[in-house]
This record gives sequence, structure tokens and C-alpha cells, in this order.
Amino acid sequence: MKGVVFLFIHTVKPGDSVYAIAKAYGIPVQKIIDDNYLDNPERLIVGQNLIISGDSMRHTVASGQSLYSIARKYGTTVEQILKANPSIANPARISAGQIINIPLKTAKLGTIEVNGYAFANIEAQVLNSTLPHLTYLSIFSYQVRPDGTLAPINDAHLIEAARQARVAPMMVISNIEEGASFSSELAHTILTDEKVQNSLIDNVIKILNEKNYFGLDIDFEYIFRTDRENYNAFLRKIGSRLRALGYILTTAVAPKTSSAQRGLLYEAHDYVAHGQLVDHIIIMTYEWGYTYGPAQAVAPANQVAKVLSYAVSVIPSQKILMGMPNYGYDWTLPFAEGSAAKTLSNSGALELAYRVRANIQYDVPSQSPYFYYYDQDKKRHAVWFDDARSIKARLELVDRYNLGGVSYWTINRFYPQNWIVLESMYNVKKLL
Repeated sequence: MKGVVFLFIHTVKPGDSVYAIAKAYGIPVQKIIDDNYLDNPERLIVGQNLIISGDSMRHTVASGQSLYSIARKYGTTVEQILKANPSIANPARISAGQIINIPLKTAKLGTIEVNGYAFANIEAQVLNSTLPHLTYLSIFSYQVRPDGTLAPINDAHLIEAARQARVAPMMVISNIEEGASFSSELAHTILTDEKVQNSLIDNVIKILNEKNYFGLDIDFEYIFRTDRENYNAFLRKIGSRLRALGYILTTAVAPKTSSAQRGLLYEAHDYVAHGQLVDHIIIMTYEWGYTYGPAQAVAPANQVAKVLSYAVSVIPSQKILMGMPNYGYDWTLPFAEGSAAKTLSNSGALELAYRVRANIQYDVPSQSPYFYYYDQDKKRHAVWFDDARSIKARLELVDRYNLGGVSYWTINRFYPQNWIVLESMYNVKKLL
């Protein structure tokens, strides 16, 4: 059943204060402070997003505004505004300075599944604050070895916490070499040696059973193009074994815009086959802006939409979980090949903007916030991250493309605005 959302996003302007904003919207100051986790209400940044929530709010009519333009501003309708303001006798005659009530109730967009990747070292407070918003907790990761065994991880406490919160714990396996990174050669060994492959499947099932996991997520990346069909065959084989035991199977795939897309990251990920063989496909729709690349949005909405447009043409849309990054980057400019950006949290980006006195700007095509600043060595920096507006823009794609849900990489940092926006738009499905 659909619920209701009581949410509006205010972008801080020069001269704004929490107190002035609260007065303008007719809501308590403390509510703005609480909803936005403001440690210091005096520290507002021009361009920062603030969540305004409640059943309704006040709006002071500005010169030239009509009920239609006001309704568009708040995502409501003229009819709803008139119902909330019976004193308005003539909708065409409102005047500057007039105060009207704006109803914020709108239907949620539906129920979705939400996955969150977590490393075993996640702080207990962050985990417990996030679990209410999740369907699945994917614990990253059991690294496969060339002989089919798995490098152990300390996951028992996460599995227990997940199940207590009615969240389905998912085992994750990856072709990351111990102490290194994703390995094409390691994937090749697993996908072409039947003895090793059978050993791996047996070891996976043993852990699923012993540790009370709900299912398996396979994150094999940078697979050789020539191993594409071998990977499909492996998914067919392990999927058959898992389903017979009541487990689900998920894969993580690169963000493709066509079946002919070239590159080691893309070619072995067969969208059509995955759509037929697994229960969910997590599309990693992030890392346009990445550590070793030029400064740009991490997950530009316009580029994400192109990936989803192709994906839903070859995969049942309800099987797709759209990737959501939970981080940003700080690049030193001008970009030089081989240079590395610094990763930072979305909250950390706001703290940095305040510290360097930067105004936050918003790129409309990518639907992403960013800002520039100079460091103490007078080097220019660019920071791209996420805020309530950019998160809302991408979450709207879930409804537009009728997706099954979203998947966060990772939940190890807690960003409260994300979960408030998510819960305002969708109900989160629980399987336990």
C-alpha cells in the first residue's frame, strides 16, 4: 500500500539562517535542525540542501507568482493548494506578501528493494542506523582463491544484526586477489577449471548454510572478453545449485549502454544472460567521476538514465537494482594523468565547503552538486558529491524505469539525508 511523503528540499541562499527559513515555512526551528542533523545551526552554506518536512508549510507570495508557479515549486497542484486555502476566493487574484498554506502530502511511488554493501569493519552505530532502511545487507567480500577456497571474513556479527532488523544478509564473493585488486586471471581460473569451480561452489554453499545467509551476490569484475560464455555457464551452474537449496542469486555488473560496448570492464557482463539466470542484477551506475579520472559527477543522472534505458530493454526491469554511490571526490586541478582524487563522505564534503567558505553549485544535466576551492598551497580543487536534490533525482529514475530497487556502495558512512529522501519516496520491502 502506498504511503505519503511530507518533504520539500530548500536550497540555502545568501543571508539565509535556520531561524529565517523556519519562519518562512512556518515550521519549528528545532524540526529543521533535527531533520537535517545540524550539529551547528549557525553553519549554513550557500547552495546547501535542507530538508523541510511536515504536513504543510507556509509560503509568502512573491511578486509575479501565480498559484500554478507556486504549485510547481512545491511539487503539488493548484487544486490541492485551493483545498488547503478555502479563503482564496479567486485563484487568479493572489497578491505579493499574501501567506498561503502549502500541503505537502503526495503519494509514495511504491515499494522497492534496497541493498546496502558493507565492509565487516562498519561501525555498529552506522550499521544499526542504516538497517531499518534496507532489504538486503551484502557483506563485502569473500575473496575467491585459485584453488576454489575462500579467504575468511569476520561477518557473524553483521549477519546477526541484519536478521534482528529483518534484513536479509547476502554473502558476497569477488575475484579480488588477496592483498591486491580485481584479477582477470583469477576469474579465468575459476571459470575454466571445472574442479576448482566445483570446489568453489561447495565452499560457498557450506558458508551459506553454516552462517545463515539468505543468498549469494557474485561480484566478478574485469573478466576477459573470451570468458563471457564461461561466466554465463558458471552462473547457470551455481544458480541451479543455490535455488535447489532455497537461496537467491544476485550479480553486480558494469554500467553498459549497449551490448557492443568495448572494454575489459564491460564485455564479459552479458545483460541478457544475467537477466535470465539470476534473481537480481546490481548495475554499478557510478564512477563516471573516479579516483584516477578528471573531475566530474560520480553518478550523473543523465548518464545513469542512458544505462537504465538500455538495461530495461534486455533485462526484466524488476530484477534491476540501480547502483547508488555514498561518497564524493576531491580533485586537485588541473587534472593530470596519474593523479589521484581524495574520497570523502557527502557530510565531509559539506564540512569542507564550510571550512573553505565555498558556495555549492548545482549542475543541472548531471543533477549533481559541486564546488571549487583553493588549498593552502593555492592549488585549485573541484569537489563533486551528493545531496538531497541529486539523490532524489536519481531515485526518480527507479520509478521512471520501473526498477526493482537500488543498491548502495557502501553504507559504511551514514548520510541521514539519503535515507530521509528514500523513505519519503518509497516504502522499503522487508523479506524477513
